[in-house]
Amino acid sequence: MQLDVLSIKGQKTGRSVELPDDIFGIEPNDHVIYLAVKQFLAAQRQGTSKVKTRMEVKGSSKKLHRQKGTGGARKGNLRNPLYKGGGTIFGPKPRDYDFKLNRKVKDLAKVSALAHKAKENAIVIVEDLNFEAPKTKAFVETLKALNINGKKALVILPEYNDNVYLSLRNLPRVNGTLISDMNTYDLVNSNVLVMTETTAKLFSEEEAVAEA
Repeated sequence: MQLDVLSIKGQKTGRSVELPDDIFGIEPNDHVIYLAVKQFLAAQRQGTSKVKTRMEVKGSSKKLHRQKGTGGARKGNLRNPLYKGGGTIFGPKPRDYDFKLNRKVKDLAKVSALAHKAKENAIVIVEDLNFEAPKTKAFVETLKALNINGKKALVILPEYNDNVYLSLRNLPRVNGTLISDMNTYDLVNSNVLVMTETTAKLFSEEEAVAEA
């Protein structure tokens, strides 16, 4: 898959990048994408919900009345779950919602998500971003020039750039990530992928290393 490299003003630079078909041209596996997104969202849950049982709530532990001979039901103490202010039966406890997902499944999910974006023609290659200083306005102008302003965009960078990150972090529909940190959820949750020229070339280099 060959894509033109655009300048920050949205014009063709005359250069192009070849994205490997083994990543961007495969048949996507929707089920592993579902598993990866489910695992990502589960890991974000705090799992701090908790209620008190009858052993933890305040109240006397004295038996309310004798067991037999009253003509009424048997009763324990005021912390009984059937009474107001008593403990809760089978309530939530702190827990970890995360679950294990094999590395090969995660990798296939990311590749499948990238293949989906390639099929949808939702990948834009732009020349390397080099801002002299953090400037959100300049970044918005770049998005307008690329005709993606207002869309949910995921900007994939080859390495951390403080000026680029500070320029995009306040934009509500734009997210930035490193190629080493990208995950399936961010890929699926975006309308368009914006890759720098160096980032796009790294995909080809990784594929060459894998084949070797």
